[in-house]
Order: sequence, then C-alpha cells, then structure tokens
Amino acid sequence: MWKHAIEDAMEKIKNNVERFGDRFPHVSVNGRYELNNNDDWTNGFWSGMLWLCYEYSGDEAYREAARLTVKSFKRRMEQNIVLDHHDIGFLYTLSSQAQWVVEQDEESRELTLQAADVLMRRWREDGQYIQAWGLSGDAQHGGRMIIDCLMNLPLLFWAYQQTGEECYRQVAIKQADQSLRYLVRGDDSSYHTFVFDTETGEALGGATHQGFTNGSTWARGQAWGIYGFSLAYRHTGYKVYLDTAKRMASYFIGQLPEDYVAYWDFDAPVNANTYRDSSASAIVAAGLIELLSLLDDTDPDRAEFEEKFELTMTSLVLHYSTIGEEGAEGLLKHGSYYVRGNVAPDDYMIWGDYFYLEALIRLEKGIKGYWYESKPLQETR
Repeated sequence: MWKHAIEDAMEKIKNNVERFGDRFPHVSVNGRYELNNNDDWTNGFWSGMLWLCYEYSGDEAYREAARLTVKSFKRRMEQNIVLDHHDIGFLYTLSSQAQWVVEQDEESRELTLQAADVLMRRWREDGQYIQAWGLSGDAQHGGRMIIDCLMNLPLLFWAYQQTGEECYRQVAIKQADQSLRYLVRGDDSSYHTFVFDTETGEALGGATHQGFTNGSTWARGQAWGIYGFSLAYRHTGYKVYLDTAKRMASYFIGQLPEDYVAYWDFDAPVNANTYRDSSASAIVAAGLIELLSLLDDTDPDRAEFEEKFELTMTSLVLHYSTIGEEGAEGLLKHGSYYVRGNVAPDDYMIWGDYFYLEALIRLEKGIKGYWYESKPLQETR
C-alpha cells in the first residue's frame, strides 16, 4: 500500500513541476494550488518534496527541479524577501540544507548557514525566546513565541554541528526549554502561542492565532510539538524532550475520532460540518516515525504509538489521499489552514503533502528527510 501511494504521489508531483514552473504552492482553492513567487512561509515544503522524490527514485527530473528551487531561495536571501519571521527553518532546512544532505554542495551549505543567522537575529534576550513574527518591538507580535518554531530549531542545531559555534545550540535549547515551560500545559495539551512583555520580558499568558479559543488545543500546534520535541531530543539527548514528545503524542492520539484523522481543534464543537485537519495528522504520522525510532523496544508506550501510527497512515492513504484522482494537484484532501479566518478551511495544504510524503518514503525506503544528518545522540541531562 505504501509503495503504491508513493508512486501515485510522485506522478502528481512530476506533473506539478510543469504546472507550477518557477512558482511555489501554498494552499488550494477549488482544487487548485495557489502559487506565489517564493515569498511565503510554506515554500520550503515544495522543495523538500522534490528532494525526497529524487532520493527515492534517482530520477534526474526531480533533482533538477529541486536545484532550481534552491536557486530561488538564494535570491530570496540576497533580496531579503519576507524573512522577518521564525519559519526560516521551514524554508531553508527543506531546500538548501536538503541539497547539502543529498549532494554535499558547498554553496548550499553556506546559504543554509546564512539562514541560521537570520533565525538567530530573532532571539529576544529579555524574554529568552525566538520572536514568531514581525520586527523587534512590533506592536502586535513583538512579544510572541509560537509552538511551530520547534520545527525550525533543527536549522540551529545543524549550524552548530557544522561550525562548532555554541551560540546556535544554546539558543535552540533555550527556545525548546521555554516552549516546554510556557506552551505545554499540565495536561499535555498546548497553547499555540505565548506572549511576553516586550520591555521587561515578563510572561503574560498563552493565546491562539489559528485555534478555536485561547485555551483550546489547536491540532496542528500539538502536532508541531510532538515532532519538534522528538527532534530536540534527537539533537541533544535531553530526556525531558523525549518525555514531552511522548506525553503530547499520547494526548493527540487520545483525542482522535473513529477514523484516526484529527479535527482542526480538539476543543471545537463536533458536528457534521466540523473541519478535519489531515495536515496535522500527517505531521504526527511523520513525528511518530521519528519518536518510535528513539524508543527502546521495552518502552511501555511503544505498542500504542505503533498501533495508532498504522491506523492513521492507513486512514490517510485510503480515505484522505487523492490516489487515483486524475488531475489532482494535492496529495491529501481535507487539510485546514485558518478555520476562524475562513482561509482554506478544507483544502490541500503543501505542508500536509510534504509530511505525508516524508512518512511514506521513510516507511518504504528508510529515507528520513532533512531535519538532521545521521549522528549519535549527544549528552543527556
């Protein structure tokens, strides 16, 4: 089943290369991806999909398309196009860093180190957090950190491994620690964002941007936490991160409906019209593969994680994928972007497609993606 799903996905991706040209997919409207000129936070996912397809197949067409996306990211860096946000890892880990992992290309390595420096400039010393959006002191977002940022920390860990500069590693660890302290609640659910006073660094409170309410649990935010803390453990060996990933995963799978694909927010009222978020479940599927790779065979949670992973992936492939749908641009249906804002509440999401493909290819061929290079865990604490 996994191989068939991959082959179907790769055919669609190859068709999309021609359709998209030098532009990048974001979310869909009426079954067609909206395209942009590499100025959104999601553009790295398309690049990452192309690198995965090349690694899986060896087909030079995917490699050439992937290389062209990296050239676009180089221009974006040179022209400083919409880089005042925390999603620098989503952009460059899956594009230039992926090229480095696959080809050991020195120019892509240098570009990725530049990206790490851009992310480092978002560190706010007073509050000890990476600012999510906007410039320093921004009236609306100046004091905001975000759970999504856990998935951008691998860029900093990679920069540390490449350069030996401790500052990258320390900022990544501090951000992970603050995420654990302020974004993960006592019942293992999560806030989407947390706000600090921009002048004093004082912690003000948790809030949401895309969830149902400030106190609810936005499914995609919980998903970022599961995969993000798993990767933080991979990079540090700090057991508290592994324990947190496990607890957040247990919470997530405990909220799943009968078909094992999440509603967009775990506290939103459920009725026949409640939106799902297949992209959140795709992130968790990829995250659970990583998490399981970190657990001993004797771990008491292992069997449940394996079972729920299998059920989720099977449901995504059989009931949410576009397998056999000729002309479909996306791989996963029924993703939600911003339900409260009525922005793509039930559509293709390019990040959902990416994590679905990453999970499939890791299952079938062991290709793990680009969040880390093969290495042993570091020291524990």
